[in-house]
Amino acid sequence: MVVQGITGKEGAFHAAPCKEYGTKVVGGVTPGQGRYHARGLRRVEHRWRRRCRRKAPIAPLIFVPPPAAADAIMEAAAAACRWSICITEGIPVTDMVRARHFVNGTKSRLIGPNCPGVITPGQAKIGIMPGHIHKAGAVGVVSRSGTLTYEVVGQLTARGIGQSSCVGIGGDPVNGTSLHGRADAVQRRSRPPARS
Repeated sequence: MVVQGITGKEGAFHAAPCKEYGTKVVGGVTPGQGRYHARGLRRVEHRWRRRCRRKAPIAPLIFVPPPAAADAIMEAAAAACRWSICITEGIPVTDMVRARHFVNGTKSRLIGPNCPGVITPGQAKIGIMPGHIHKAGAVGVVSRSGTLTYEVVGQLTARGIGQSSCVGIGGDPVNGTSLHGRADAVQRRSRPPARS
């Protein structure tokens, strides 16, 4: 995992629990902040290109303020990340329309924005989900609401039902991934059939 915006308050606060849960945090990206981070996390780079030269990230976790978050999403997709997770809430809709269009033209997949992240219980956590309420098992959970995700997981765990992975896709009007899959695939399916 690479954290975009790791030097900010939220990025620094949530990166440490991800690392403690078992996620391999390889560093961060913050423009103008190319230095080692004080919390013991690895190198912080100015740009994605420099970060990718050192180690190819599997998943960026995006904690960038709303005005710059769409650019951060597109930067991660341009760096050929297979998927990225954007926690940021309140990205302007016009910015997200542009970012989603860009991401759909790549091989990258976006989870979020305004989402709690992804967790595979007992293995890795990328986001802000509380790890202690999860239990490893066979039931997958996908939800638009972060709070309801925690509620469902808490009740499943209380009944002894474990989860394989839990994904919060986010509740903003324009998301990268819907409950049906990639946003571009949903748009294709939603078009009426052509008349013959």
